[in-house]
Amino acid sequence: MSLSRRRFLQFSGAGLASLPLLKAYGAGLQPFQHGVASGDPLADRVILWTRITPSDDPAFQSMVPYSWQIALDPEMAMVVNSGSGLTGPEVDYTIKVDASGLQAGTSYYYRFYSNDIDSPIGRTRTLPTGHVERLRFAVTSCSNYPMGYFNVYREIALRADLDVVLHLGDYIYEYGPGGFGTGSGLGREPIPAKEMVDIQDYRQRYAQYRSDPDLQEVHRQHPFICVWDDHETTNNAWAGGAENHNPQDGEGEWAVRRSVANQAYFEWMPIRDNGILDLFGDKAIYRSFRFGNLMDLMMLDTRIAARDEQANWFDQKTADNPDRSILGAQQEQWLHSGLTQSQADGVRWRVLGQQVMMAQLTLAKDLSINMDQWDGYTASRERLFDHISNHNIDNFVVLTGDIHSSWAWDLASNPFNILEYGRLTGRGALGGEFVTPGVTSSFLDKSHLTDVAAIAMDGLIPHLKWVDVTQRGYLLMDVSHSRTKAHWYHVDTVTSKSYNTNLARIYKQKAGVNHIQRAWSESSAPAEVPAPAPGYATLARNAIAALRSRYQV
Repeated sequence: MSLSRRRFLQFSGAGLASLPLLKAYGAGLQPFQHGVASGDPLADRVILWTRITPSDDPAFQSMVPYSWQIALDPEMAMVVNSGSGLTGPEVDYTIKVDASGLQAGTSYYYRFYSNDIDSPIGRTRTLPTGHVERLRFAVTSCSNYPMGYFNVYREIALRADLDVVLHLGDYIYEYGPGGFGTGSGLGREPIPAKEMVDIQDYRQRYAQYRSDPDLQEVHRQHPFICVWDDHETTNNAWAGGAENHNPQDGEGEWAVRRSVANQAYFEWMPIRDNGILDLFGDKAIYRSFRFGNLMDLMMLDTRIAARDEQANWFDQKTADNPDRSILGAQQEQWLHSGLTQSQADGVRWRVLGQQVMMAQLTLAKDLSINMDQWDGYTASRERLFDHISNHNIDNFVVLTGDIHSSWAWDLASNPFNILEYGRLTGRGALGGEFVTPGVTSSFLDKSHLTDVAAIAMDGLIPHLKWVDVTQRGYLLMDVSHSRTKAHWYHVDTVTSKSYNTNLARIYKQKAGVNHIQRAWSESSAPAEVPAPAPGYATLARNAIAALRSRYQV
């Protein structure tokens, strides 16, 4: 069914105003204060999510009945499946339904009922099968509620051309007042007013984030496929601990904190429990999705499932230890096998959705900058790249979050060796990596110094094609059989709800050509071929000129 965005909003947004006024729920609360969401779509099913907000009245703290419907139309007249159930305090009154019996590649509309009250109507879409000409999806990460307004989510919600939204982690942040991103003066201070440690802390923080109208709307409009990063638990987490977990400060055992963070995530996110457990017996999140013959999407957990502890700064010996892993043996085998099977099945693109940067963010082969990324686990990256090379796996793309900035990379085993990799031609590359900026989280503040840093980095690191370290935004991925195009959209502010959006840059990877190159939108294609990238001498002169202009020297 073809439906314009305007007509959908009339039926599912403003159209709800014609429904009866909400009845009192418990002590006067409306039951669906955190909206609706959908996620983990497959060809015949999709997860539907909502939460029934309980009353403070103890008389309303027992099990609560609900019902649900999914239909082909926003008027909910063509219902194709429905059901009912109970929710209660053991799952924080959240509801997750795996609605089945659906048709592939089809848009659906859904709602919940409780206490004779309707939820908002959401829209979702199943995965396609067979031959698929084209896909469009948004990629986002790093949404720190206190740091700013969710203008980026609003922009994604306004798009009517998306099949799905990928969220690559840091959906919430654990900090209390005084932590990263707090104190913005926007009235968005964290709830509870403490660092998240126990299950109720995590639940309250999700509830605060999901009270945001822009986050509710982007979930209502599009199905999500999500993975966590570290802040859904705590900063710089690994399987056995975290930089921001301190048992001596009363934060308890790591295993308990890790487990309750996992529990809250599965309660509050529209993610399917596939029955896979990690090494600690908690639910695992790595899983795959097939979009017909066009794309296989493999969502990884580079953070919690089995990651070894991060190496110290400049400790390249530890980073290069072949026994260390960022994925763990079980997930690594799953990934390698999945890539091989995808290639054998004739699927055009193999895409990874994951948390931390895979490309070498180094100034030389043995001078890593950030040990929290794949640079701190070089053996894992080498095994993956060797597998891709040895099995002739092509059309490989990596999508990354975490670093609050925009990057475009070639992926190569040794990009600093001119005999193995060519900067201008892409010779020796195995694929491309596109990094999405944050929704609100910042990397560096805007100044001439950050401009100089970006220019210098772009020139000194041969496989880095482009970087912007200041702007917030999202990635729009446009995938066809001939190419994959990554569009970086930036918003100019997150401290005001009045903002502008611009298309900052486009890069593409052609099918059968395992490196990326600059691209333009159809409406702004250049009149002539662009000049080659400037050499180091030109970069140095530009950097010096910018500094002299900034400081009048």
